[in-house]
Amino acid sequence: MQLESLPSNAVQNRWAYQLGVLQAALDGLDTLRDQWLRTRDGLPADARPGTPVFDDALAEYHAESWSYLDDWATHGHALADINSAVKHAASLRAPAPTASAPAAGRAVSVRR
Repeated sequence: MQLESLPSNAVQNRWAYQLGVLQAALDGLDTLRDQWLRTRDGLPADARPGTPVFDDALAEYHAESWSYLDDWATHGHALADINSAVKHAASLRAPAPTASAPAAGRAVSVRR
């Protein structure tokens, strides 16, 4: 939504690509998490953290997650870049502060 609010001259072409990569990584992580939960629920009753069957299944889940996490490490800064661009664009649209004129008949002291 922030990206859509930016004027076109403030948008970096790479942001759309990076947001696509981040969304795909989130989708992949969601899918892996669902798979992990099904795998975990299908483990024998005596499979707990610290047992080989549990730890091996968890290690596989973690290993499959790394590429998606790497995408976030590589492209996640785009979110901060977009947010900064929105703040910068908003400050450019804000009206310039106006100095108020002194009231008539009041002396204004100026330090030199």
